[in-house]
Amino acid sequence: MPAQTPERPGTLRGPGCTDPEVRSPEHGTAGREWKSGGMATTVAVLGGGISGLAAAWELCRSDSGCEVTLLEGTDRVGGKLRLAEVGGVRIDVGAESVLARRPEALTLFDELGLADRVTHPGPAGASIVSRGKRWPMPRGTLMGVPSDPESVRGLLTSDEVDRLAREVLGEVVEGDVSVGDLVDRRLGNAVTDRLVEPLLAGVYAGHAREISAEQAVPVLAAAARDGRPLLDVARTAAAAAANGSAAGRPVFASLVGGLGTLPEELERRLAESGVDLRTSTVVRELGRDGDGWVVSTGPTTDVTQERFDAVVVATPAAPASRLLRTVAPAAASALAGIEYASMAIVTLALDGPPPAVLDGSGFLVPPTEPLTIKASTFSSVKWPWLAAAHPERTFLRASVGRHREESSLQRSDAELVEVALADLRRVLGELPQPSAAHVQRWGGGLPQYAVGHRARLAPTRDLPPGLALGGAAYDGVGIPACIASGRAAARAVLTP
Repeated sequence: MPAQTPERPGTLRGPGCTDPEVRSPEHGTAGREWKSGGMATTVAVLGGGISGLAAAWELCRSDSGCEVTLLEGTDRVGGKLRLAEVGGVRIDVGAESVLARRPEALTLFDELGLADRVTHPGPAGASIVSRGKRWPMPRGTLMGVPSDPESVRGLLTSDEVDRLAREVLGEVVEGDVSVGDLVDRRLGNAVTDRLVEPLLAGVYAGHAREISAEQAVPVLAAAARDGRPLLDVARTAAAAAANGSAAGRPVFASLVGGLGTLPEELERRLAESGVDLRTSTVVRELGRDGDGWVVSTGPTTDVTQERFDAVVVATPAAPASRLLRTVAPAAASALAGIEYASMAIVTLALDGPPPAVLDGSGFLVPPTEPLTIKASTFSSVKWPWLAAAHPERTFLRASVGRHREESSLQRSDAELVEVALADLRRVLGELPQPSAAHVQRWGGGLPQYAVGHRARLAPTRDLPPGLALGGAAYDGVGIPACIASGRAAARAVLTP
């Protein structure tokens, strides 16, 4: 049952209170700060994942002097950023890194005073499993599209490399297409199956032949529209990475102690800034009240309704759709069509330093391989801070689950651990028996950007004043993209 909160101005409670009269703005002003002759703007942020936390942070840093309330339905904030104890050590069991070549996450770290805790992966490289063998991750690829066909010889057969090198331009592409269909036509199915698929699966837990090129890899989509070779686009991107402003800079970053410490720090700082953070508070309904908004929370037998001047909805697409049914029906309909992929992270602890078989940062698995896991990260090898903090232990993890492949997750936690361990041994060879294991399930964790995603979501960009949306469903599933989305939504509701 949601935590009970003190009565507050503008709040009505009561058994069966499903449609009570809501107090008008002139009521219940005690305790609010008056600015320039009026009440402070009240803003509700619905959802306490990283997008909602970023929205709340943006709001409390603004010059508007607004009062912020953040409502989260589960018992914790952070969404897919989470720490759990494995073998006596708190470790990431959700997202573990951010893209360092986008500024949003690193900017947030700086604002929170966490710059001295920023850390990057070690030098060990990753690999891709192909025909039962691990091959070094090719350098200079653009979401799996090679800049040099020779760099993937071995991972692909000689015939497949020859087909790749003879790119077939064909007709100019009009409109959106899937990443896989585009690469199939231009470079051959093997490039999609063994290079593009594992990389996209690592981002979306989806399928390359269903994911929007326009949304997932816009530079490839633009090349298709312009009739330019994909290989040329990959070469240009590789040259920019090697010689441009980002040359020599790490691609990924995290925090010492784990990326899961970020929401913990945000929660602490938001509370210090006066944000009213409420977990275990399920939002049931969103309605209009003149120029404001009414947010209904709590069980059906004891509904709480509160009035706010503005609302940021930072929940996944399905709950957002339900909340928008009456106030923005076109946006609600668009969001209802977004599918999500479920997955699980299996984290294993081994006694002692990393065994010799953990000779890189991890590996990716194409769906063409007869394995259940789709990737593995050798955490203690990838993150030097973790190895230094816990030299007596080695941590690694495996991910299970792709879009519409929920059957792989219909196992007990113990069974998932055994499946993951069997697959790891199949790829790596001998591996010690773990001393501890943890399974973190992410049901409906990753939105799928189907072909036409951007156009389909056009109604979500045309909302009533004082209402904005943020989260992974819109313009990117990575942590920096979610931070940007949340902060943009916060700015939008403060714009007259």
